[in-house]
Amino acid sequence: MKKLLPLVSLALLLTSCATDSEVARWEERARGVTIIRDDWGIPHIHGSTDADAVFGLMYAQAEDDFNRIEVNFLNSQGRLAEAEGEGEIWRDLRMKLFIDPEEMEAMYAESPAWLRELMDAWADGLNYYLHTHPDVRPRVITRFEPWMALTFSEGSIGGDIERVALRGLEAFYGDPSGQAIASLGDVLPPLVTEEPELFAEPTGSNGIAVAPANTIAGNALLLINPHTSFYFRAEVHVTSDEGLNAYGAVTWGQFFVYQGFNETAGWMHTSSGADNIDEYLETVVEGEDGLRYVYGNEERPLLTRDITVPYRTDTGMAERVFTVYETHRGPIVRATDGKWVSVRLMEEPVKALQQSYSRTKAANLAEFTETMRLHTNSSNNTLFADAQGNIAYFHANFIPVRDTRFDYGQPVDGRDPAVDWQGIHTLEESPNMVNPANGWVQNTNNWPFSVSGPLSPRREDFPAYVQRGGENYRGEHAIMLLENRTDFTLDGLARAAYDRYVPAFAAMVPGLVEAYDRVATTTPVRTDLFRLAEPVELLRDWDYRWGVGSTPTALAVFWGRELMGMARGAASASGMGLYEYMADGAPDEMHVEALAAAVDRLEADFGTWRTPWGEINRFQRLTGDIVQPHDDDAPSIPVGFVSGRWGSLASYGTGPRNGSKKFYGTSGNSFVAVVEFGDSVRARAVTAGGLSGDSSNPHFNDQAERYATGDLRPVYFYPNELEGHIEREYRPGG
Repeated sequence: MKKLLPLVSLALLLTSCATDSEVARWEERARGVTIIRDDWGIPHIHGSTDADAVFGLMYAQAEDDFNRIEVNFLNSQGRLAEAEGEGEIWRDLRMKLFIDPEEMEAMYAESPAWLRELMDAWADGLNYYLHTHPDVRPRVITRFEPWMALTFSEGSIGGDIERVALRGLEAFYGDPSGQAIASLGDVLPPLVTEEPELFAEPTGSNGIAVAPANTIAGNALLLINPHTSFYFRAEVHVTSDEGLNAYGAVTWGQFFVYQGFNETAGWMHTSSGADNIDEYLETVVEGEDGLRYVYGNEERPLLTRDITVPYRTDTGMAERVFTVYETHRGPIVRATDGKWVSVRLMEEPVKALQQSYSRTKAANLAEFTETMRLHTNSSNNTLFADAQGNIAYFHANFIPVRDTRFDYGQPVDGRDPAVDWQGIHTLEESPNMVNPANGWVQNTNNWPFSVSGPLSPRREDFPAYVQRGGENYRGEHAIMLLENRTDFTLDGLARAAYDRYVPAFAAMVPGLVEAYDRVATTTPVRTDLFRLAEPVELLRDWDYRWGVGSTPTALAVFWGRELMGMARGAASASGMGLYEYMADGAPDEMHVEALAAAVDRLEADFGTWRTPWGEINRFQRLTGDIVQPHDDDAPSIPVGFVSGRWGSLASYGTGPRNGSKKFYGTSGNSFVAVVEFGDSVRARAVTAGGLSGDSSNPHFNDQAERYATGDLRPVYFYPNELEGHIEREYRPGG
């Protein structure tokens, strides 16, 4: 049901009143913190205690981009509609199905003392920033409470909860009364969840660890290369007198380095293909005391509760109240074929926050492995390297044990108790790889059965639900670069991360050339074939390497996009995967028609099909907005690398934006670092654009040229490395 709320005064909405004792506590904490900004604006935060360091870290993050912090925690608490309006109601409802403030407060109260102290410092750092910056006007969250840290505890982009389809949620709970639309007598068609945009960039990341035996210096190396939307994470260095010393990428608003390294160990997460979320077809019946669901030989009460979702309107605030349903497995989120569908996923925020923070202090493989035994890094694989020369790949970290008679890729029959989870697979039961004899491990969101080439775990040794996806072109590319090499250096690993080979086009373009030759032979009088002769010859002689001056790269990308659009339906009908069909199944005419369309598009948008890739593919950052505007008439710089869908390790999720003709990247390489572990740690890194979210700040876009060219800068990890590179040194509030 919809309710209108009285207008709240702007002053009340935007003012966070702090007591004198709170301010005194914050100021005392600030005296134990030092923030040094280096010449890239990156904060190096030091605290007397870990809690002091967390306080300073949050203050520094808020200085750089408070908006992104607030938006992340609006999302994590189901409060986006309070800022954005009615259009975000369903996203908020989805989050509130799993995140309840009262439950979070209770979990906070029961957390280990050391973790509560960190959560207290987290909230204090953000609140002290707001107190000392009265010109900053939060959209909704005027005061941060310690328990809020538990609502966003794992660091991934697109958490488990976001796999619940909004369309299904709205179809089920969308009646204005707030009651479920689907009555027990309805026979609903199967619901298709949100269909991905055809040209959506493949999500995920690259991670590579190289053993000392494969390096010139005899030290382990680690590539950290998350593929996220741009500006999703900040680069930081945070230390304390209690042993914290972590450098890397921190998701805005969190108090732990998510992907990074300390002095003796490093970790990199890649999105996992493990099945860690299940749906259940529930048989719901009417009972004398209300709705019930069938479970084995019994009927259990279907639990109900009301969830209130406030939202902003043009005249004030309003709210909708939803009556939602739950089984012992989890909430009902949609209906299909006359059945209600419940969902189960990992819900362990305290353990997740413990694991996320404790791994930053793990000094070696043994200590890191112990953090993995918390099993709450739910959606990720992990690549690892340390100064003792160990390298490792950990597959997923939360894989429920199931009865293998059932296909969990589809909703299973909830009436059968045998489909319930039976615990969590141990580390030893997962397809991990530690110190393989060939000296390397890699993951590019491909399956674990190629993680170290022929020495990889065997697919037949594990249940099917351990991995849903297969190999990908980035994985093939990484293996090609790692096999039979023993001459890696820190800079050599960086060069490998930007290797220009494009394996998807190496697999697909020969088919286009052969298709053209066959069609031209059988129908030589076709005029459209004559105009394609020169583009085909250019592609025939191409070395399948991207570059800003490469015309074949532009031709191949435009042809690939056209072919993808044409092939989608046919690939599905044939039972082949889209990329498999494009390489091996598409008919000759489709190949040729796609090239003709690509040439037409290039000529229409750029005047000639002979346009080099760098004139089309650009990096542009104009504002601090979370969703960036793009403008062909505004300044931008050329980028040579391409989308990860074509197998480029240096991934650039690119395409026309806001009606533009030029292509602009919005995701892919967002933070890149290479790290060497020896007697000391050495690293080089680059961040997309720059650290600050303020377009007037000199560090808003100061790394753009380095980012576009793969020119990683030295990381200042030790105090002597910072000497001569200090821009500012201060305390929070100073």
